[in-house]
Amino acid sequence: MVNIYSMDKLRFQSFGSGSSGNCYFIGNASQGVLIDAGLGVRSIRKYLRSIGLDFENIWGVFVTHDHADHIKAVGPLGEKHRIPIYATRKVHEGIQRSYSVTEKLYSSKKYIEKNETVELGDFRITSFPVSHDSYDSVGYTIEYKEKRFTFATDLGFVGEEVGAHLMQADYMVLEANYDEQMLQRGPYPLHLKNRIIAPTGHLSNDQAGRFLAENYNERNKHIFLCHLSKENNLPELAYTTIQNYLEEKAVIVGEHVQLVTLDRMNPSELYIF
Repeated sequence: MVNIYSMDKLRFQSFGSGSSGNCYFIGNASQGVLIDAGLGVRSIRKYLRSIGLDFENIWGVFVTHDHADHIKAVGPLGEKHRIPIYATRKVHEGIQRSYSVTEKLYSSKKYIEKNETVELGDFRITSFPVSHDSYDSVGYTIEYKEKRFTFATDLGFVGEEVGAHLMQADYMVLEANYDEQMLQRGPYPLHLKNRIIAPTGHLSNDQAGRFLAENYNERNKHIFLCHLSKENNLPELAYTTIQNYLEEKAVIVGEHVQLVTLDRMNPSELYIF
């Protein structure tokens, strides 16, 4: 017997999280949206079908920024499969200029403003500014049946506005891109290391851990760590670093909050909240 109530619950799955491609599904059993589309179209469709959905079940793609690993598939998703592509005007301009988008957007373009809320069925999607070295960058908070899920990926620091969204979230995807010692000792040239650690770069394990430990509240139930660097991080290192920061503040992982590192190349399990 199908549990009708469970069909209506909030669902989340990461299809890929890292420099090779980022794409996340957030929705319920019958409909939802994608946050970014940096994987191949066939991969995205395969992962959707594995959870009983297809492109006709997707209301839109909400793009965080115009870097290649977040927008690779927006052209065919928008123009061939007629899925609306939501982004700020500057992000859309960057998409049109991007070498990685061979099929440009026309009829599928949907413009949003920062701090604007888009309502799609029972979902409310609100964008907010984050600091990153793209033409424009945003995070998103999705509200659904009194639950809040916030995405904050590719950001150099957690500013006041980003922090407010994260701390009001039941569930969050937050960047933990690099370990500071691995980055400094690693093979990257100095200019790239400086780009990563800049306020418009990426968030380190320590930055994420300090923020979470200092601002944790009982509403925060799940923390998903995203966009881990292949060269400058390890999943177990990111997990342990954040866990240690939280537990120094008596926030016990597995008891007070669930902590998950998202795989760079493979889909996560499907989470049903």
